[in-house]
Amino acid sequence: MTQKINDLRDRMIVALDVPTVWDAYRIVSTLGDGASFYKIGYRLAFAGGLDLARQLVTEGKKVFLDLKLHDIGNTVTEGVESLTKLGVTFLTVHAYPQTMRGAVEGRGEAALKLLAVTALTSYDDGDLRDAGYGLAVRDLVRLRAQQARGAGVDGIVCSAAETEIVRDVIGPDMAIVTPGIRPAGSAAGDQKRTLTPAEAIRAGADHLVVGRPIIRAADPRAAAAAVMDEIAGAA
Repeated sequence: MTQKINDLRDRMIVALDVPTVWDAYRIVSTLGDGASFYKIGYRLAFAGGLDLARQLVTEGKKVFLDLKLHDIGNTVTEGVESLTKLGVTFLTVHAYPQTMRGAVEGRGEAALKLLAVTALTSYDDGDLRDAGYGLAVRDLVRLRAQQARGAGVDGIVCSAAETEIVRDVIGPDMAIVTPGIRPAGSAAGDQKRTLTPAEAIRAGADHLVVGRPIIRAADPRAAAAAVMDEIAGAA
């Protein structure tokens, strides 16, 4: 998948984890041509972010819509059918087999790429036990990667710490997108399985999602440039 990424900037996805469209567009304006790919998650999507996604696409930006859909298969199918009209590049669903199959059906022949979320980067083995799972994080990630490959989705969302496991399962043609990226010296925050941008690229990630280290920086453009320097050096 890595060789199919035409613009090195597309490997960095800036997470617009802010409360309003105005806040998000201010970040986009500040970064200018220093970023080409943006993530819109729950918070912003529910505050006008879907309209923002349309706008960013018309301006030539790429959008990762991180909604982590999960429901009965038919409901997911219908939801994905609607979202194909936005023109976004990536959409996330949880990596449950029925959910993934429903998403693939709803996507049809559209250009939208579906990413399956394996295990959230804020989870560790103890969190999985609390949720009723009998598997360690690495084992659950491996299982869900296998199921995602069989379901026909286009890529995997996983911690950079599990990238090598996932790549071994899915092969070279599916994308790996890794959140929980923290440049050297950054606070981990609520993330429990993190790597630096360079470490994640060397481990085999195709795209890195970076939020707080950029959007909360005193100079977001300089912070984004520093991440890109790490990516370029590792790539």
